[in-house]
Amino acid sequence: MKVLEELAKIHDFPKLILEYRQFTKLKSTYVDAIPKLVRTDTQRVHSSFNQTIAATGRLSSTDPNLQNIPIRTEEGRQIRKAFIPKDKNHTLLVADYSQIELRILAHYANDKTLIKAFKNNEDIHKRTAAEVYDVSINDVTDDMRRAAKTANFAIIYGVSAFGLSQQSGLSMDQSKEFIEKYFKRYPGIKDYMDTMKEFARQKGYVITHFNRRRYLPEINSKNYSIRQFAERIAINTPIQGTAADIIKLAMIKIYNNMTGMKSKMVLQVHDELVFDVYKPELKDVKKIVRDGMEAVGDFEVQLVADIGVGDNWLDAK
Repeated sequence: MKVLEELAKIHDFPKLILEYRQFTKLKSTYVDAIPKLVRTDTQRVHSSFNQTIAATGRLSSTDPNLQNIPIRTEEGRQIRKAFIPKDKNHTLLVADYSQIELRILAHYANDKTLIKAFKNNEDIHKRTAAEVYDVSINDVTDDMRRAAKTANFAIIYGVSAFGLSQQSGLSMDQSKEFIEKYFKRYPGIKDYMDTMKEFARQKGYVITHFNRRRYLPEINSKNYSIRQFAERIAINTPIQGTAADIIKLAMIKIYNNMTGMKSKMVLQVHDELVFDVYKPELKDVKKIVRDGMEAVGDFEVQLVADIGVGDNWLDAK
């Protein structure tokens, strides 16, 4: 796949092979498979959600897995148009946490620059680009923002200069310099990463904001690769695990506040909730969902839920 992606940059034939593979997978995995799973009694697809499978604490979805419906490509996104409300009296409401993991990171790291950017409602990727490239936020180019966005999600999980270069398109030297400047501009993040690794070494586990533990016996392994993998988990779990805890708590609160309503919560996709909303209840459901998602826990940075409404999952998103 990697070789074809590289060759596709210089010739159309490898590009056509990749496109064929993409469409074949979309057809076999979704277009052909999901309609066969529609239940005859309800005329709807029903997934099973697993509470204790994912080590991070996230819910997982099976038979079918509705958490991996494509979103990254335009062709893949069209699959979401197939997911529609119950009937003409209902509409879909999608609520998605805005950059929740970076907000949790800002809280854990107590990094003043990152916290200030969120409190000022800045484009966090532009802010990172401005800090690292030492330019005004108004002078940040699309390429700068793209590299910063990749870094924001990769560096905090222990990516190396090589890894960043593979993901961002930066050269090895540029990636190394980027990481060095990143930690210089966001010193709280480096301190957080070091603190979590040391905590795991001492305790043998790490905890989320809500005190859920994940044990890491490999953290003191003599094998470098195993130990390094455990260190990445030690950094990742308090962030991703806390995000998982947050949305579960939000789901409980929202469910309780929707008691007696015709509207229903129908799907959870990690940081996103999907509701089949009875149209006369739309205004009330919006308030219940926003209040339920944004008022979980006590963090330095406000949690924000983006809410959309539409006649199918794609339009609502």
